[in-house]
Amino acid sequence: MELSENALKVIRARYLIKNENGDVIETPDDMFRRVARTIALVEDLYGGNHNEWDEKFYAVLSDLKFLPNSPTLMNAGKDTGQLAACFVLPVADSMNSIFDTLKNAALILQSGGGTGFSFSQLRPKSDIVRSTGGIASGPVSFMRIYNTATEVIKQGGARRGANMGILRVDHPDILEFIRIKRSKGELTNFNISVAVTDAFLEALGKDEEYDLVNPRNNSISGRLKAKVVFSEIVTSAWETGDPGIIFIDRINRANPTPHIGAMESTNPCGEQPLLPYEACILGSINLSKYIKGAEYRNPGIDYDSLFRDINTAVRFLDNSIDANRYPVPAIEKMHKGNRKIGLGVMGWADMLTLLGMPYNHKTAFRLAKDLMRFVSETARQASVKLAEARGVFPNIKGSVYDGPGMPRVRNATTTTIAPTGTLSIIADCSSGIEPLFALAYKRLVLDSELYEINKYFFEMAKNKGFYSDELREKVTTKGCLRGIKEVPDKIRRLFKTAHEIPTEDHIEMQACFQEYTDNAVSKTINMPYRSKKEDVTKAFLLAYEKGCKGITVFRYGTAKKGTLVRFSDTD
Repeated sequence: MELSENALKVIRARYLIKNENGDVIETPDDMFRRVARTIALVEDLYGGNHNEWDEKFYAVLSDLKFLPNSPTLMNAGKDTGQLAACFVLPVADSMNSIFDTLKNAALILQSGGGTGFSFSQLRPKSDIVRSTGGIASGPVSFMRIYNTATEVIKQGGARRGANMGILRVDHPDILEFIRIKRSKGELTNFNISVAVTDAFLEALGKDEEYDLVNPRNNSISGRLKAKVVFSEIVTSAWETGDPGIIFIDRINRANPTPHIGAMESTNPCGEQPLLPYEACILGSINLSKYIKGAEYRNPGIDYDSLFRDINTAVRFLDNSIDANRYPVPAIEKMHKGNRKIGLGVMGWADMLTLLGMPYNHKTAFRLAKDLMRFVSETARQASVKLAEARGVFPNIKGSVYDGPGMPRVRNATTTTIAPTGTLSIIADCSSGIEPLFALAYKRLVLDSELYEINKYFFEMAKNKGFYSDELREKVTTKGCLRGIKEVPDKIRRLFKTAHEIPTEDHIEMQACFQEYTDNAVSKTINMPYRSKKEDVTKAFLLAYEKGCKGITVFRYGTAKKGTLVRFSDTD
């Protein structure tokens, strides 16, 4: 097992078991053994051989070919035992519901999970509260209470709290919600997204007004010009990175269990739409480990190994549902009813580099579809095999799988593309499906400064004979190859960084992966500081046109407070 210096720092700080004095009492190898053993013991429930699967799980973990979401690495085999990263909790229009949900969120955050909420059911500000004769304070006021509570909860001693707050675009308080992050220090523990409807987008296209609906009684309480509201969304996103947009009707058209309920919210990074009280356990395959033939200058993808390890990963994630110790009984019932898992990928930019493909070349887009189709089909078939041995997910009757010719699956969903911020540090690979952020940069993780440097570029520079100490100095200072003339054009194109890639190509890559992903795709649409509001407008509309389920833009150098959890802290 080869772990980078940064990987060791992160693992020691966040994942290894500590004693009462805060001293680390296990090694990274012990951690992988602990996780593999805990998840393999579930085999006993189904007549399997837990020793056999203990070794198989340990092999993919310690080889850094597959890693589950952070709570699994932190909590498997411990008293807490909470293994899921993603949760959505309902917020109904009553004080009991609002504060019961806050209590449940506290338990989840403390265990290392991230929570998503839709505040769309809460009556708007200044509406009547008949039980008291007073007036309502509105969704944003309660979001502030949730934000303050999150601030004081130390997330299992390892991670800060992370929330997603969502409001439908037809809620009467939508403008207050859209503008909230423009004020410094507001909702710093929240990412926020507007749930945009098809009706709103239709009104936008026709330059018309649309109805605002009071959720207290579903009455129409007013109308707004769609272009005015959209302009406010664009302005806030341009200034702060928030709000993002989720296309809520598209998400619900892809809901595999509509008979159980409708989707209202996602997890904090937006890649996992979930029903109220639903959870999901995620994991990611490290694509940089599946390149063969590179030493012979004829690299290709080792699909045989990838096929085998996807099957192992799906079994691991399905076992994790049974191994999980749920903080709230209603969540356990929902998760075991639908058995959603989310297998995704990381190291995508590294794979492209090793294959000699620039990130935003048409061959890379084509490969993204082909590769994710392979991951999706393999994962789905693995779920079918598990269903044959263990049974289908309990809520399958009435689901999209309940019909002639439909696969009998163990899991209502199998694929999700997560951001893998800290997991990619452990695996020493590029994060999720993102391009390279920079060839050299500093990042802050748990108050520790980590210096990241791209190993592939400097290896290539040495192999191709253009390496020099002067070049290393230039690249580490600048972070990219733009304007460094001693680097051949072909290599410069291969190592384009996130801010050198046009917005439409970021969105194209997200759309390519979304086409073959059950859930959604975490992808930050990086924009240069000089980008105009019109560029954000085009990005939002292009994401809808291309079939994405949501979009987040981030303009370099703008206010970051409260947006960083999108990138690094909730995998």
